[in-house]
Amino acid sequence: MAWGMWRFSGDDVAAARARVEAALDAGVNLLDTADIYGPDNGEAFGAAEALLGRVLAQAPALRDRMVLASKAGIEMGVPYNSSAAYLEAACEASLRRLGVERLDLFQIHRPDSLAHPAEVARALDRLRAAGKIAEAGVSNHTPAQVAALRAHLPFALASVQPEFSALNIAPLYDGVLDQALELNLGVMAWSPLGGGRLGEAAGDERGRAVTAVLDRLAGERGVERVAIAYAWVMAHPARPIPIIGTQRPERIAQAVAAAHISLNRTEWYEILTAARGAPLP
Repeated sequence: MAWGMWRFSGDDVAAARARVEAALDAGVNLLDTADIYGPDNGEAFGAAEALLGRVLAQAPALRDRMVLASKAGIEMGVPYNSSAAYLEAACEASLRRLGVERLDLFQIHRPDSLAHPAEVARALDRLRAAGKIAEAGVSNHTPAQVAALRAHLPFALASVQPEFSALNIAPLYDGVLDQALELNLGVMAWSPLGGGRLGEAAGDERGRAVTAVLDRLAGERGVERVAIAYAWVMAHPARPIPIIGTQRPERIAQAVAAAHISLNRTEWYEILTAARGAPLP
């Protein structure tokens, strides 16, 4: 499982360090941040990376315990920029904010329709050759966009990051998960609780149907509803990695319970049927 740092904010480094250590101690060692994380919390561009950088400056040994992923390609006011010059400069800026020499995974945050995939590939290849990134991935890309990039990339992509949950099942049908299986891509599922709705009382009829099934299965196992929601995502043979968004250590611990839950086929398809809002064909 991964910990998403979209809401990682504030000026209290000790409190931020406690959150990082809580995730690592729970066994969640993939930390997923981005240079754009900050403005949504009323902070500056790059604020989440900068805060993590201050944590790592205070406790350098934490770096060896984590797989550190970040993203670039969103430029304030543009909004998308995957030109080679921008991607390389953005990666350098992320490294400075984080205070590290290399990112374990560097992802293109969203596709830029004006960037030729060959130019994107050149930037990723140069960053990798320089030792500034270990692996490259993409986020919010279609299978066709992934294929176009791969055609120009001299090394294999490591990952894709789609939105995937029991309330957003598009990756099951749009080819994203099928392509991941074909190419052996890691899948990082963002918003695995449907924007938090699966952790609350989902408002619409379909959401209520999904949460009703989740609640019954959770009650049978003595776990929280969110653990079943995460387990449903993780059960797909592409082995999606849910990105946990909570900043509360106790909620992180609850999420980790999903790693020990097995849903049988009947249960998994029951959740999917509720998610579709219609019987399976």
